[in-house]
Amino acid sequence: MMDERRAAILRAVVEEYIETAQPVGSSRVARLPAVAVSPATVRHEMAVLEQDGYLRQPHTSAGRVPTDKGYRRFVDSLVSPGPLGAAQRHQVSAFFAEAHGALEEMLADTSRLLSGLTDYAALVTGAPSDDATIRSVQLVGLSDRVALAVMVLSNGAVTKAHLELDDDTGDATLAAATAHLSRWMIGTTPLAPASVPSSGDAAVDQASRRAVAVLGEVAGEGDPGQVFVGGTSRMVAAFDAVDSVRKVLGILEQQYVVVSLLRDVVDRGQTVAIGVEHGVEPLAECSVVVAPYQVEGETAGAIGVLGPTRMHYSQALAAVAMVSQRLGHRLSDN
Repeated sequence: MMDERRAAILRAVVEEYIETAQPVGSSRVARLPAVAVSPATVRHEMAVLEQDGYLRQPHTSAGRVPTDKGYRRFVDSLVSPGPLGAAQRHQVSAFFAEAHGALEEMLADTSRLLSGLTDYAALVTGAPSDDATIRSVQLVGLSDRVALAVMVLSNGAVTKAHLELDDDTGDATLAAATAHLSRWMIGTTPLAPASVPSSGDAAVDQASRRAVAVLGEVAGEGDPGQVFVGGTSRMVAAFDAVDSVRKVLGILEQQYVVVSLLRDVVDRGQTVAIGVEHGVEPLAECSVVVAPYQVEGETAGAIGVLGPTRMHYSQALAAVAMVSQRLGHRLSDN
């Protein structure tokens, strides 16, 4: 167990280093109101924290900087995410009040919103199509011989496809086909929908069969590992070393790695993965703050921010929590 004074000194070092990116000396820590002990006492406590693996000294006579273990202790000590400012809360509310369009467009726009709120790279993933279920299906007549089949999935994705009709297929037949398809397809997956039996009406059955065929074709073309990344340019300013920037940008271009990273963190029940905790070696100097978002009570994907381990964790946690919640509500309303 870490005593209260030592914990306060560690917290002070972490907060100072996050703000300044410079090693923190004992004199600076001793002047902080939250510490209020002599520089000699601070030096002793910092030496103990270094010995215990919470701090390290970049070079002789320098101050200390946090290790991954130190950041972990700091994050675990946070009672709750820090509040977003009024302007940021208004920005989030205004964004989701006006957000519309296809799922892909909304997720891409959300990644840019989150990056702007945090100044880090933002990551937003959608659920693979084979994980989602059909929430609704509808046939809408466009002309005498053409209809639009619309399928909405549990992750908020909307699939549309045109199908050709016979001359005698009117609105009443399309409405009956919609009801018939809804009865058998809702709750199944788009790539393996339930077998739709005959309705007893030849015209309804023909429209239903064509709708199932074209929707299955379009759904099969989806990308199960889609990820939207916003604010990659912000990573250039986050690291001093060009090599670090190159490694991070290289990983962000690997869609499968990014999707797996977010899912692995969520599956472990974590909201923050620091340094080597996330298991992606090229991102050892980075932390990830992540949260799943839900559509109608079902997890549909995840959002997160990727930044240096010297991250404003409290603010990032608050932004990710608010945006994930609002995104889920917006997609559920759709």
